[in-house]
Amino acid sequence: MEFLIPFFSRPDIRHAPWRCAVKSHSRLAHLAATSYLNGIAITAPTLPLDNAFAALPPAFYTRLMPTPLPAPYFVAASAPAASLVGLDAARLAEADYVALLSGNTVAERSLPLSAVYSGHQFGVWAGQLGDGRAILLGDIATEHGPMELQLKGAGATPYSRMGDGRAVLRSSIREFLCSEAMAALGIPTSRALSIMGSQQGIMRETVETAAVVTRMAPSFVRFGSFEHWFYRKQPDELKILADYVIDGFYPHLRAASNPYQALLAEVCVRTAHMIAHWQAVGFMHGVMNTDNMSILGLTLDYGPFGFMEAFDAEHICNHTDQQGRYSYANQPQVGHWNCYALGQALLPLIGEVELAQAALDTYQSAFAEKMNALLRAKLGLHTQHADDTALFDSMFALMQANHVDFTNFFRALATLQVAAPEHDTALRDLFIDRSAFDTWAAQYRARLSQEHSVDAERQAAMNGVNPKYVLRNYLAQVAIEKAQQQDYTEVAKLLEILQKPFDEQPEHQHYAALPPDWASHLEVSCSS
Repeated sequence: MEFLIPFFSRPDIRHAPWRCAVKSHSRLAHLAATSYLNGIAITAPTLPLDNAFAALPPAFYTRLMPTPLPAPYFVAASAPAASLVGLDAARLAEADYVALLSGNTVAERSLPLSAVYSGHQFGVWAGQLGDGRAILLGDIATEHGPMELQLKGAGATPYSRMGDGRAVLRSSIREFLCSEAMAALGIPTSRALSIMGSQQGIMRETVETAAVVTRMAPSFVRFGSFEHWFYRKQPDELKILADYVIDGFYPHLRAASNPYQALLAEVCVRTAHMIAHWQAVGFMHGVMNTDNMSILGLTLDYGPFGFMEAFDAEHICNHTDQQGRYSYANQPQVGHWNCYALGQALLPLIGEVELAQAALDTYQSAFAEKMNALLRAKLGLHTQHADDTALFDSMFALMQANHVDFTNFFRALATLQVAAPEHDTALRDLFIDRSAFDTWAAQYRARLSQEHSVDAERQAAMNGVNPKYVLRNYLAQVAIEKAQQQDYTEVAKLLEILQKPFDEQPEHQHYAALPPDWASHLEVSCSS
């Protein structure tokens, strides 16, 4: 069939980036349900686990046990994530949960497995990949549907590709904090339940200590899960996977005249909306490979991510990304490219190129509509006007020219008073070219006057969508360095602050400050 994936080139910076049920018990699991922690017999907690993914044919995964983590200990847990699956976060520090969530014991009803998938990495077909350091324990039924529990860093799998299958404390803290921070920002994301650590040495650029993150999502199926079967020319498995996703997560699509086309369209819209949310808070994923793209439109696989500080649309948060494929400006276009890759994989099921193209065409309009709605909310606008695009474009051009701090600017913008430009001093001081700000602010005030905006009401609304606190890299680094000295208090404090990103929290004001000079030397890469 005709190849759908378009050539990808970096967009000109002048093109604004803001446009664009197994019930059986496993004998192995039963044998592993009891282990020893510091010489004490530990029995895995009873969890109401099923594993719907394990009901797929064996070609979709490899059944295996986690590799025990030497002398594991509790680092952190998220109470909001725990509540989603009916767990008490305070209990996760107990020895039986430490053993379970580090992979040293396995609950009796668990059917541990690692999934196979493939993908495009930095735009190049990489072939077979798979869960190289992730092991799915199973899923827990919740009022919102099943939630899978997955151990990241629980040892080597058949898909580790020369890797050790471990995660290090540094990257585990980053993923844990950012997953929960994104959830608090209202952005679709996988969740992080806990971190368990160990003094086991793990070689990366240097020797680091090991950790296991328990992360959660309704499903960890990726775009690359479909690409795997397409490029292997196995249409039966491709259909099995598509039916599994539709029946389990998009049952309303079954009534469509072409459910597979409807699936592609739905995923395009969800992906576009997710990336619009990223752009609206200045979040950069860093590795938007197709194997890191969720079929549910969730932010997945936190590695070299970053939140925009001094605004630069071409900023590259991933030090490994030398060509800037995954820069802030490129994220919307990359999302579309990835949807094309998914469309190519689904084409044998959809049947006609024109039908696949029609589904793919939903992406750009979905992104533009969502992005514009989010920007209107960020600026406190409650009506839609024809000149909004010009207002947004001039705002981002002003931010670009002055490299203004992304988060602080939008938070401070709420203090603007329509009839009192003389009170703009603190807001103006964010800009090098204050007269340029005055020119834009006059346009903004005129727009606010058109809809009779009330200062107090607008400020409250803006503060509800423009966070004061985001996970800046230097804040994560401070928490990591303390944790590497076995002081986990900063991880807990950051988690508490980031779970209320829109609150003033005056006692934590310094966590909203501009990064210190030393932070300019921080780099995150694919090993992060």
